[in-house]
Amino acid sequence: MNYENDKNDDKYSINLSKEILNSIEAPKDLGLLKCIQCGMCTSLCPAAAHTDYNPRDLIAKILNNDESIIEDDKIWNCFYCYTCQSVCPVKNSACLANQVIRQIAIDRGIAKEKVKPFVTYGETFLDIGIGGMPKSFFMDLNKDIDGWLDLKTDLDKIREELSLGPVKMPKKSIEEVNLLLKKAKFHKRMEKMKSE
Repeated sequence: MNYENDKNDDKYSINLSKEILNSIEAPKDLGLLKCIQCGMCTSLCPAAAHTDYNPRDLIAKILNNDESIIEDDKIWNCFYCYTCQSVCPVKNSACLANQVIRQIAIDRGIAKEKVKPFVTYGETFLDIGIGGMPKSFFMDLNKDIDGWLDLKTDLDKIREELSLGPVKMPKKSIEEVNLLLKKAKFHKRMEKMKSE
């Protein structure tokens, strides 16, 4: 759903639970409305262990239709590991709910700074046909992981020594991936993200 034109409209207010349950990503048996706030999702969440992200609070805000969650920076700390979903006794998924909330933030134009670093991820996808680490993260990773940049530079040589094929797919396969992405309008979305 595009919220861009509705900013000063009553239509801008939405029912968050309904939005998530009607999402194409949501399975029919998603237990969002069955959440009992037991906290299992938060107790095992790696993002909650290392950041101030809290899946239980996310779901509580969604169930209370608290739209402040859409602008909360904490939603960007979810790793999308689905640990929350795997332990939920009612088959809820804070991870999936978070994806929908993030998309609403993107559609409203309030997530540009959070999405911007991933433009290079999309460019890598177009260049080599598979996802790759965004180039904008390289130097940070090199600071955190001793020798990471050397590994990245020598990756093809290392893979060859391990009898592994190259990371880059054959040109024909890349062209096929690009054709699929074009039909899905991925290129247009990338252009829009770059222009913003």
